[in-house]
Amino acid sequence: MTNKVRLLPVAALAAVLTSAVLPACTWLSVYKIDIPQGTPINPNQLAQVKVGMNQNQVLYLLGSPAVRDTLNPNRWDYIYDFTAGKIAQREGKPDIHNAQQYVKIYFDSAGNVSHIERPTSAR
Repeated sequence: MTNKVRLLPVAALAAVLTSAVLPACTWLSVYKIDIPQGTPINPNQLAQVKVGMNQNQVLYLLGSPAVRDTLNPNRWDYIYDFTAGKIAQREGKPDIHNAQQYVKIYFDSAGNVSHIERPTSAR
C-alpha cells in the first residue's frame, strides 16, 4: 500500500511535466489540411474559351463558377484561393490569396460569351 501511495505523486509529476514539455515539440504539431476555395483556373483551359461560346461549353472547359450573381446572371466569376496545409507546404506549393486567380466571363442575352475580363491583379 505504501508503494502505491509513493508512486502517485511521482506519476502525477511525470504527467504534468509531459504535458508541459510536449507542446514545445514541433514534430507533434497539429495537422493542417489544404484549403482550396473556388474553382482553380487553368490557363490552358481559359485560353480555349472564346467569344461566342455558349454557357455549356464554358462549364465544360472551366467547371462551375465560384459566383453566379443572381442580380447579374450574365456574369460568371471564377475566383480561386488556396491556403497550403502541411503536405502542400512540404511540396513547396504557394498560397494563392487576394484574387490572384480571378476571371469574369460575361454572356449576352442569348447565353453566349460576349467578353472575358481578367483583372490586372489576377496575374
